[in-house]
Amino acid sequence: LADESDHETLTAILSPLIAEREAMKSSELMLEIGGILRSFKFIFRGTGYDEKLVREVEGLEASGSIFICTLCDATRLEASQNLVFHSITRSHSENLQRYETWRANPYHES
Repeated sequence: LADESDHETLTAILSPLIAEREAMKSSELMLEIGGILRSFKFIFRGTGYDEKLVREVEGLEASGSIFICTLCDATRLEASQNLVFHSITRSHSENLQRYETWRANPYHES
């Protein structure tokens, strides 16, 4: 098992997966369906990286977040329009509570 906070270990584990995913992105799957040859491409919506790693290395925006930091509710658009009044609106305990809710039900299923 790898420690998710260990960048070198994560890189060693994820590099082959990322390389395989990149190779798949540039390939096509050809299938014959009903006598007609069909071509399919692979599209990956996520990066395959752990969100903590992406945030650490590339920041919130790279991990897909619309927010500019983990302690406020300002989006990048709002902050770009008004940098003067940007302030911390959440505590770490509130963030932990939000994370636990997300972890338990990431797709908001009811």
